[in-house]
Amino acid sequence: MAFIAVDVGTSMIKAVVFDDDGREAAVARRTTEVRRPRPGWAEQDMDDVWDTVAAAVREVREGVREPIGFLAVTAQGDGCWPVDAEGRPTGPAILWSDGRAAPIVEEWRAEGVLAAAFRRNGSLTFAGLANALLTWLRRNDPDRLRRTAAVLSCGGWVFHRLTGAVAVDESDAAAPFLDLRTRRYDPDCLALFGLEWARDLLPEVRGDDRRTAGLTPAAAAELGLPADLPVVMAPYDIAATALGTGAVADGQACSILGTTLCTEVVTTEPDTTGEPSGLTIALDSSGHLLRAFPTLAGTEILTWAAALLGAGDPVRLGRLALAAEPRPGGPLFLPYLSPAGERAPFLDPHARGTWWGLSLEHDRARVARSVFEGLTLVLKDCLAAARIPVTELRVCGGGANSDAWCDLIADVTGVPVVRSTDTEAGAKGAFLSGLVATGRAPDLATAADRHVRLRAVREPDARLAKHYAHTYERFLELRDQARPGWRLMGDGGAGEGTGHG
Repeated sequence: MAFIAVDVGTSMIKAVVFDDDGREAAVARRTTEVRRPRPGWAEQDMDDVWDTVAAAVREVREGVREPIGFLAVTAQGDGCWPVDAEGRPTGPAILWSDGRAAPIVEEWRAEGVLAAAFRRNGSLTFAGLANALLTWLRRNDPDRLRRTAAVLSCGGWVFHRLTGAVAVDESDAAAPFLDLRTRRYDPDCLALFGLEWARDLLPEVRGDDRRTAGLTPAAAAELGLPADLPVVMAPYDIAATALGTGAVADGQACSILGTTLCTEVVTTEPDTTGEPSGLTIALDSSGHLLRAFPTLAGTEILTWAAALLGAGDPVRLGRLALAAEPRPGGPLFLPYLSPAGERAPFLDPHARGTWWGLSLEHDRARVARSVFEGLTLVLKDCLAAARIPVTELRVCGGGANSDAWCDLIADVTGVPVVRSTDTEAGAKGAFLSGLVATGRAPDLATAADRHVRLRAVREPDARLAKHYAHTYERFLELRDQARPGWRLMGDGGAGEGTGHG
């Protein structure tokens, strides 16, 4: 028996065949386009996304001789993927990284709405969440809303094309509308955002007991798979990735080193106290949650820095960075390069990249090292914001292929770093969800224990851990110093940068 799992990422769609032992037997990868028609906007053509999913599945299916047990899907989260009554897109998908609704979020912050909503569900709204985007559409594109019958997630859109169902997984529904205790939409949360009118646009929430539907004849013909094949709507990508690394029990932590740097810790107790930050996501229907901190920019910063410094690509940038020894005296880099600012572990649409302490004494290698250090200090910042003790950090994503970066992560966070042997942890998590949903495993912990395989642990260096503990303190202090400058720069082009109006 073979199983297909699809991970519909923002810039890359992956289809993976797993064998009975949970090993990757084949992988197909296809790029997708993020369109930026205006400053601060991020969109995708929904039909193009589906076509790319179908092509990846057909490609990976070609070499499989065994019968297929199921097709499981995980996908990028958040954003707004509206469809009409016939299930057709009413326009492009608005992505999680879109910043057009930033002024709306700032209004809610000033009115105390963001804090009040966080106290209810443990998630801090940002511009790329459905509540902000629906409000933006009502103010700026009411005609599109009139044509919209349902607002899906990316995973919901692909699941709809596969099965015809209009549904959303609990993980995707968690932020911003779900009551994490009942796993139903919270009417009080909808009212806080003034979105009572949008309730009928929200799809049915499905958990572990109802995440499977049959493949339609039309989709089966397009994919080259049998009709009625079980299709599993797995948790969305950051949750599926945690599962794929084996983070399924209280206190286990995972960091995704990808398009987003997402650090997340498993818990069963939602924490709605303290400074509002990050997201609280339903991981499974047994009560496990993720305290998740997905940043708005991740490894694309390495691509940007490699081009800026003439290093060619992130791998060569890493070699350049290693030529510099860690030492006090800077430069120190705040890696907030997203045009939409930052959402985790703090929310600030004005946040921008900043170098502190840069001088003529610093060469390309020192600057390159500061980029890796800045990104890694963000991981530490997210772990601190989770306020849950962790004894080990599992890392995955493209950045986890770098031994040097994994060493740096161990030194900066002060905890051992572990990597999975899988190349596609998100797809692996979808596979594990599929095993549970189709009755092939009793629960996720059992599935993970059997099928997740880990590589060698990278232990922190005690001397460097002490050095980076001091560096982290300066990182926080200098970020506070940078905030007025961010706003000053933002005031010079606020309307242009947000696409407002």
